[in-house]
Amino acid sequence: MKTLGANSIRVYHVDPSADHDGCMSAFSDAGIYAWIDLDTFPTYIIATHPQWNQSQYSAYQKVMDTFQRYDNVAGFFVGNEILTTGANSIAAPYVKAAVRDMKAYRDAKGYRNIPVGYSAADISDLRPNLQNYLACGSNSSEALDFFSLNAYEWCGASTFEQSGYSQLQQNASNYNIPIFFSETGCNTPTYVHLTSRVLSIHNSNTSLCSPRTFDDQAAIFGSQMSDTWSGAIIYEWIQETNDYGLISYGPSAGPTATGAGVVGGFTRTGTPTPISPDFPNLSRHWATLSPSGVAMSAYSPSHSPPACPAFTSGLWEVNGEVALPTLGAQFNGAASSSITSGGGTTATSGGGSSGSGTGSGRSSTPAPTGTASGSRSAGATSASAATSSAAARAIRPFWVHVF
Repeated sequence: MKTLGANSIRVYHVDPSADHDGCMSAFSDAGIYAWIDLDTFPTYIIATHPQWNQSQYSAYQKVMDTFQRYDNVAGFFVGNEILTTGANSIAAPYVKAAVRDMKAYRDAKGYRNIPVGYSAADISDLRPNLQNYLACGSNSSEALDFFSLNAYEWCGASTFEQSGYSQLQQNASNYNIPIFFSETGCNTPTYVHLTSRVLSIHNSNTSLCSPRTFDDQAAIFGSQMSDTWSGAIIYEWIQETNDYGLISYGPSAGPTATGAGVVGGFTRTGTPTPISPDFPNLSRHWATLSPSGVAMSAYSPSHSPPACPAFTSGLWEVNGEVALPTLGAQFNGAASSSITSGGGTTATSGGGSSGSGTGSGRSSTPAPTGTASGSRSAGATSASAATSSAAARAIRPFWVHVF
């Protein structure tokens, strides 16, 4: 990872009861930060029947409790691609409620101000409203600390305009919280992005793009986007059947293979071998890019939160700044109606209530300084600025080279 020029990784599912000291120390020594998903398969928010209950809350707490102690943790995600259609937008208040409660928990425990955010699917009809909704509102304790996007629009020999990145930039140009690509790295013109939650088909404008050239990195880290976007996570590190890997631990062991170190038919132990030409293509791009950042002491935010989007049938089913669900609230007809009509409450409580809380105002604990590679200057120190959500836009750009 250090050879490639990475300064961050994203880990989707973690076991909070395991010992992570060795990995986190190795990453810290290499100047690499970690972005941790709080949810797992049993605890993620389900879009078609959303809930935010004590069981989920307790599970998220355990992950935060375990990882907050590492000063190279840059942020936490409360979910990944939960919403994928306009009809799913009714779950957005539950995503926001999870953020609210995890920020309040973080502050009540006296943890450093590690940002809490969300990783969204790039659905063109849904994205602008969701992006604005998760940052909108008069109560900053209910808004995300950052928003990120899983975008595979730039495939092969495309351009800033043709790929759709120009529209992404336009939609984010006045955004009031940090925004970055939590997944990118298209490898087919019409690609199938499969997660445990959703199978979605995405179409590209371009011809076949394997091997990957990663030409979008020049736009993300260059003058066209670096003043707005805070970096890019390359999907993904280990080679699997989806052919997105940057390294391999050996050939496929077969879909039914079992044994020590074999996961999903692929060996996961031993010495990693870069996959050519994808690995060198990406490394060459990063070696030529030198984005500059903003020192925390010089940070002076100026953008206001966006307006909360109004109800639009079939596209956005949340009407303005609705009251967020309380912890343990049941999703039912009344809850659905209040979300779509813009009522003052979204659900009746089925359990304990969670206070929204506000930021503690503490100065953040600095993470260790790290640069993306020896060829780049530190600028804004990677994720160290991301430890303060009160000044979160100061992390722009932090060079998230992650997989």
